[in-house]
Amino acid sequence: MFRTAILLAALSAILLGVGLLMGGIAGMTFALIMAFMLNFVSYWYSDRIVLRLYGAQLTDDEGLNEMVKELAKEAQIPKPDVYMLSSDVPNAFATGRNPEHGAVALTRGLTHLSKKEIEGVLAHELTHIKNRDTLIQTVAATIAGAISYIAMIGYWSMFGDNRDNSSLFGLILIVIFAPLAASIVKLAISRRREYAADHGAVMLTKNPGALASALRKISEYSHDRPMKGPSATSHMWIANPFHEDWFTGLFSTHPPIKRRIAKLERLSGKPGDYDE
Repeated sequence: MFRTAILLAALSAILLGVGLLMGGIAGMTFALIMAFMLNFVSYWYSDRIVLRLYGAQLTDDEGLNEMVKELAKEAQIPKPDVYMLSSDVPNAFATGRNPEHGAVALTRGLTHLSKKEIEGVLAHELTHIKNRDTLIQTVAATIAGAISYIAMIGYWSMFGDNRDNSSLFGLILIVIFAPLAASIVKLAISRRREYAADHGAVMLTKNPGALASALRKISEYSHDRPMKGPSATSHMWIANPFHEDWFTGLFSTHPPIKRRIAKLERLSGKPGDYDE
């Protein structure tokens, strides 16, 4: 968590630095106010926004709710609300600002996996809630988005007539390197938390093989039939459900699926599918 705090501080520093280069003290003040407003909205309303974005509905499925209840008890957190999405692509995500206001959303496609595999996926998402990753990742994404927004303003201002060579060079640095640096820091935060959530799921279920099998099936299905949606939310899912090629893979918010599976299978000692 200490390293994550350092990375978040680095994101904030990039944002303030961009504001300073763009408009001096006034620009830095604007960047600070912008970050505060965006984070305020993200903290209080991000869960409702993303659930509505995907048309998630509360589910009364007794089996799923009981499974989440038992996992939450094992994790020593309040039972989060359980939502269902209509997509046939198996996947899931967690949201909420803290364990007391958490929610887990899963697609209808995920229910076609085995009970043990579903349990592994839900344990992963509950670990995100327990570790407050949903809040951390939302703040990181918000700050990175603000940096990109300011960089866009810088891009258009490059075409003005009143720019000298030094200020133009500074703007080029802002437009190119600030968003890149922000993306790298945001990805570092997200990837570290995914590994931690995998480990937490194993601690809850004592079944690394089931989660490894679920990740393999989710990845294969998403590759053949990627979901449609805003890429800004890709970090929320247990595996990126959107189309990904070699270039976008460089900036993926998730560690390579093969590496995550390999880590889990080393724990289980049983590589291959797990359908029990």
